[in-house]
Amino acid sequence: MTRTDPDDLEQRTVLLDAWVEKRRQIAALEAQASSLLAERMRLSEVDGDEHPRHRDAIRRSMIAEYSAAGRMTQGSVDYAFTDAGFLEGSHPGVRTAFRQGTITAAHVREIVRAAGVVREAVNNGTADADVLPLYDTVAVIVAEKETPARTRAHLRELAAVLAGVTIVERHQRAKSERTVTMRPARDGLAVLTIVLPEHLAVAVMDRLTQLARAVIKNRSDHEPTLEPIDDGENPIYPEDIAYDDPSRDDHAIFGDGTFTTDPMVDPMLDPMVDPINSPDVEHIPADDRTIDQVRTDLLIDLLLASDPSAANGCGLDNITARIQVTIAATTLAGCDDRPAQLDGHGPVHPDVVRDLAGRHSGWSRLFLDPTGMVVETDNYSPTESMRRFLRARDQHCRFPGCRMPVHRCQIDHTFDHAKGGKTEIHNLGHLCARHHALKHPDVADEARWTAQQLPDGTIDWFSPLGCTYRDTPRRRVMFV
Repeated sequence: MTRTDPDDLEQRTVLLDAWVEKRRQIAALEAQASSLLAERMRLSEVDGDEHPRHRDAIRRSMIAEYSAAGRMTQGSVDYAFTDAGFLEGSHPGVRTAFRQGTITAAHVREIVRAAGVVREAVNNGTADADVLPLYDTVAVIVAEKETPARTRAHLRELAAVLAGVTIVERHQRAKSERTVTMRPARDGLAVLTIVLPEHLAVAVMDRLTQLARAVIKNRSDHEPTLEPIDDGENPIYPEDIAYDDPSRDDHAIFGDGTFTTDPMVDPMLDPMVDPINSPDVEHIPADDRTIDQVRTDLLIDLLLASDPSAANGCGLDNITARIQVTIAATTLAGCDDRPAQLDGHGPVHPDVVRDLAGRHSGWSRLFLDPTGMVVETDNYSPTESMRRFLRARDQHCRFPGCRMPVHRCQIDHTFDHAKGGKTEIHNLGHLCARHHALKHPDVADEARWTAQQLPDGTIDWFSPLGCTYRDTPRRRVMFV
């Protein structure tokens, strides 16, 4: 193993710190830009109040001008104005963190959009007005520790809890919006857009990924293999026979006291034909498609070759993809209609999960402590129980920011088993192949990471530069 020079290590640390600081400054500038959009939108609203018949045209004109000046699509500018308006009006805590640069524009986008259902519940009177400040506070805490993608999953669950029945009603209304559209792209390509329930989209993507991985794992060049000519214990292959060998001119077929001539000369034994470059031999090119290309080709095959299934009927029965959902026992029993959770993505209509529960047997009952942390399952087999516990606790790879689902991860000993680490819950966690490799002892010292797991399942990661990054397991319930 090579050792990094102390001066070189210090230089790498300085570069990392400078990059983090520059990113903070960029976020602060993004906050200033957002405030400018909010101020411009207030002026537009004043113009709209003076000319109500032209309100829509006034907004369209404003968006068009900013789109042209910023060389951005009008859709992006429209979203930016909308987000800026909600940020200035409903999220003072988020706005402060944004201006300080502790959260990025991508975090703000997820916070504002996930809050839509909470704002609707407050406006409809189905939720108290003080839930918005609560959402604001939790959103900042989450965003300062997580990536935008993880922040989205956290806050969609929080919003579902705060909004109550509103999220169920929204999902019921949105179900009618499922559609398939197509638009031309370029060079003979097209974009096929499918809007469908999220749990089915996750299942479709997972199944395509499973099938694509199987294709990639088993593909080969498919070079044709010539069968050997049986000559007792020492078989002779056609390519072993020289082109000028007299036996190549002998096309007689012998039987018991009889013989006949072969009416068709085997091109592989014809001295005038090269068996490798013969046009009669098919050479299939190597399959070098990427996983995205394989997924696309599989989707085309499945859609064009399979028979339709009954809506919400045998199609669900035939799902072989993997999704993980969480639902309260009272909701599963029909005592209430609180939203269930599609783990790693957000809320899902309870009727969907009840339907899935009636079709599948792979369910785990989870026991929670007062903070919402999973402490055990009801399975008595120790080894399987531990695996089920870890799947329920981790949900995805435990490297900070990674969202690879647990069924595509490996269970890793946080403290290496080879060095005496025990096979127990508090020393195990799911890691994807990419991040698992970072801990491998074969990795050079200047690139190898180490980890330490705390009693509550939190994992502290230590980088080669000596920095610490923390990944905390998700809570299953939220108390409001």
